Amino acid sequence: MFHMTLLDSLLIVLAVSIGVIGLIHRFRLSPILGYLLVGMLIGPGGLGWVHDEEDIHLLGELGVVFLLFTIGLEFSLPRLLADSKAVLGVGGLQVVLTTLVFALIAWGLGLPLPADIVIGGALAMSSTAMVVALLAEQHEIASRHGRQAVGILLFQDLSAMFFLMMIPALAGERPSSLDIAIPLVKGAFVLMLLFLAGRWVLRPLFRKVAALHSPELFMLSTLLASLGTARFAHLSGFSPALGGFMAGMVLGETEFRHQVEADIRPFQDVLLGLFFISVGMQVDLPLLLQIWPAVLMVAGGILVGKAAIVTAIARLAGLPLSSALRTGVVLAQAGEFSLVLLSLGLQEGILQGEIGQTILFAVLLTMALTPLLVRFNASIAQQFCAVSLRRTRATIVEQVEEIGGGLEDHVILCGYGRVGQNVARFLDERGFPYMALDLDPQRVRLAREMGEPVSYGNATRRMILQAAGIGRA
Repeated sequence: MFHMTLLDSLLIVLAVSIGVIGLIHRFRLSPILGYLLVGMLIGPGGLGWVHDEEDIHLLGELGVVFLLFTIGLEFSLPRLLADSKAVLGVGGLQVVLTTLVFALIAWGLGLPLPADIVIGGALAMSSTAMVVALLAEQHEIASRHGRQAVGILLFQDLSAMFFLMMIPALAGERPSSLDIAIPLVKGAFVLMLLFLAGRWVLRPLFRKVAALHSPELFMLSTLLASLGTARFAHLSGFSPALGGFMAGMVLGETEFRHQVEADIRPFQDVLLGLFFISVGMQVDLPLLLQIWPAVLMVAGGILVGKAAIVTAIARLAGLPLSSALRTGVVLAQAGEFSLVLLSLGLQEGILQGEIGQTILFAVLLTMALTPLLVRFNASIAQQFCAVSLRRTRATIVEQVEEIGGGLEDHVILCGYGRVGQNVARFLDERGFPYMALDLDPQRVRLAREMGEPVSYGNATRRMILQAAGIGRA
């Protein structure tokens, strides 16, 4: 006989989801936020309409498998190697630095090392699904900040596999370096086995299935591939999502990628919605009313910290300030993998009580702000650039005033090239006071090292000439 408790729970979930998702759609917000809200409303921390969380969570885990399977389909090893600077270089530095910064903050607050690692890894992730969709909608995928953001997201997706392998090892009593290293080595071996099995089994299988021209058989083969590899990963002691990712990555290199993605999409969307509902059901709304100041502070720290780290790394990679800022803004939030890793950390007992709930609330809040961050990334970056420009101008004016402030009846040289240097030498020999303005930073630096009264500045700007004392010249 069918489990009526599960049926009742699913009916409640579907009924509430239709109303909430419809409302979310009217405001053009992400459905993910709607599913999270559904979970908060119907869960034990809300109205308490659904008590059997295990069944919902089990279905949600299947959604994560399909999500990772789809991400694997989009993951291209040749593209990763072709754009290695944006993916491996910038993306790798972003994940390492962000994980380190947030892990050190958690450690400074007195949390144990396993919790520090989970928090750092979770907060290093951004929302691939939301950011890519919103950038594509705004036709910014091909822009400099769009390409850089996608490259970083690609590495984040790859590094999430590392954290998925590590978290079960962190759940033990006082895990040592060896306790962590063994699962990683084992995980690498399992990934290799899955990759080889995919090449030698899945590819030939799908070619034979495609030759039969049966859409039903093709869809069944897709489900078998994703769920079969997920089961193998789980039997090996790892998250089923790991197997889903590897199956998707192997099939993503074949000519069947787009058809596989089309077949899996309906299952992924519905089951992934159940995963986010199960995450929402873990939220303790009465506790939120008590800790909301801490939630706001943590969410603000995530947004500002990640934006600053990504912007700095993008600048090191050679992006202009405006593009680097826009990259930082669109990746400032936490993402789906953050929820997956935090949820796994809560299940394993690594994160507990108020700390876990505070970080979970903060992650949800940053995700809620993602549409606004991406939609207005240009305006936000422009405001920061304007502030930076005003500060730069103020600094330049101060430097010019240092030289020109004490001069009277002096000559202002507009440029310090070959002609300007000859004129300066002539004035110096005859005892006329002077100062020079030039726009070449290298030339200005060398002149200042030699003690020459030269400052960086645009001589066509009134404020620069006034700082140089043109009224007294």
